[in-house]
Amino acid sequence: MNSSYNPMAKPEPSIEDLIQKKFYSSKKFAEEIEAIVHENKEMKYIDAIVFFCEKNNLDVDSIPKLVSKPLKEKLRAEAIDLNLLKRTSHAKLPL
Repeated sequence: MNSSYNPMAKPEPSIEDLIQKKFYSSKKFAEEIEAIVHENKEMKYIDAIVFFCEKNNLDVDSIPKLVSKPLKEKLRAEAIDLNLLKRTSHAKLPL
């Protein structure tokens, strides 16, 4: 009988698990940002991204490749609301 066997021990993490914990995918990044915004109702998406970068010692310039399309759309809508981007003519309903 193997004396080191412990049925309650957690299995060794796979290399894929280690990579996912170390490096962010765009899906995981978006989930993290959504969680920050959800927990802090007054926080904007752009503020959540900056907060996330500061908390994880990441350079903000390295983030664009992690921003998913839905997150980009939320950032764009937020920027338009804050008058940081011009409203596009095709985004308005014809009246």
